Amino acid sequence: MKKCEVVVNVKDDRDASPIAFLVQTASQFDSRIYIDCEEKHVNAKSIMGMMTLTLTNGTAVLISADGQDEDEALEKIKEFLTKG
Repeated sequence: MKKCEVVVNVKDDRDASPIAFLVQTASQFDSRIYIDCEEKHVNAKSIMGMMTLTLTNGTAVLISADGQDEDEALEKIKEFLTKG
């Protein structure tokens, strides 16, 4: 299992929800991917779970990935959340 803490810096995109794109990104991987934010532990592949998080810029989150492609999964989610 790999873990990484990041500070959210997501570009404000008026055309689509960043949460939906994050779930789509996470769903591309076989690894289990979770995001911890404000005492919530949420499956990054669950749109309903992810919608319960407040992922505003400046918020610190912990990303964890566990599985055969965990390194790539962690890197892609980290990149998504910090691409500003």
